[in-house]
Amino acid sequence: MPENGFLLCVSEVAGEVTISAAGLSAIDARRPLAGRTVAVVHAAWHSCGSYQLNVSQILAYRALGARTISVAVMDVPSPPPPQGGRWPAYLAATSELPADARYFCGPRRMGLSAWLRVIHGDEAGYLIEMMKRVELPDGIAREQIDLIHANHFFTLPLAARLRAGRDIPTLLETQDIQARQFVLRNETRFCVPPVARYESMLAVELEWMRKADRCIHLNAEENDDFSRLLPDASHRLIYPAIAPVACGPGGARVIFVASDNFPNRDSLRWLLAEVTPLAPQVRIEVYGNIDSGLKKRDPALYEAHRDVLRGRVEDLNAVYAQSAAVLLPTVEGHGLSIKTVEAMSSGAPLIATRRAFRGMGFDPSRLRNVTLADDAQSFAAALRDIGNSPEATARVDSDTRRLYDEKFSFGAYARALEEAAAPLLRP
Repeated sequence: MPENGFLLCVSEVAGEVTISAAGLSAIDARRPLAGRTVAVVHAAWHSCGSYQLNVSQILAYRALGARTISVAVMDVPSPPPPQGGRWPAYLAATSELPADARYFCGPRRMGLSAWLRVIHGDEAGYLIEMMKRVELPDGIAREQIDLIHANHFFTLPLAARLRAGRDIPTLLETQDIQARQFVLRNETRFCVPPVARYESMLAVELEWMRKADRCIHLNAEENDDFSRLLPDASHRLIYPAIAPVACGPGGARVIFVASDNFPNRDSLRWLLAEVTPLAPQVRIEVYGNIDSGLKKRDPALYEAHRDVLRGRVEDLNAVYAQSAAVLLPTVEGHGLSIKTVEAMSSGAPLIATRRAFRGMGFDPSRLRNVTLADDAQSFAAALRDIGNSPEATARVDSDTRRLYDEKFSFGAYARALEEAAAPLLRP
């Protein structure tokens, strides 16, 4: 096993990858990036919206004809993969990642400078310090990379190492203003004064973003914010491609699907503590690894509701297909909500706050299978009303599914990605 990481090659499965989106077959036939190699650099995360985006990126580049490389980097000190730390769990949960080759790396130790940033809540500075300590995986220097698609500003130090001595353009997919997320996290954890401020962490973020050749933003609000903050940079608004879930016949399940992060935990607390007590006759089911975060950070709430927390399941399609309604009780968060797009693709009736549709550029009140409820009383009333009105159309023809196909399909994403990437490629 190489000391700095390892390479896992997968067989050529382009003919087996199914991307159910109109227009993608035409892109695949043209193969405009044939003969090119694209390195997708991303955090070694799984079971979350960012991981779904990484899968979409790789599938889109493959549909455009490129050979794809996944470079997964751990954001905490970790032993070499695949043994120890978070690596076994990551590898087990991402076995289907469709890259042609996969590389894994991460920092071995924290160091004093990173530790000082941690205790003061400077997550932006901490992540940059950690990425600077990452050793490149063995073998990756031999790859003839034509384009780097980096995810989150903090992977750019690793992208810079990949570019060293080579003229390789870099696309950066920002996935929200990260400084906002860091400030939210500091509200719930102990930090030694002086606590890092939003402005200082944003400055670090912007400094590294300037090193990218083009920045891709996932929603209209994010695109407007970064265009204002970095007026001299190249910006593109590209809605992400989110893998659709099954449009099933429906059933009795009332579901909330969420990964473990601060905004989702805050939303779940609101749902369990303020909404469901007003609709005790409705039994909800909560899916995703958010149960582990709730157990760790709010054990009392976890114990009070552990019977509805189902955890991560292998067949999420079946859960959506058998749902009577999908809940989107979003009360916190920035950037486009991946779980909202996923729920839209199901075609099921949705009960949601307006915040769930942030950054999407349309009025959700016009969607006939969406009930908007921004306070606990109205959300509970919508819960109590589930099943009283028959669905007007098949879920595959619902308003949300049609909007999903138009804005968030793989075909739309691949075409936009080609338009952003092609002008950067060297002849």
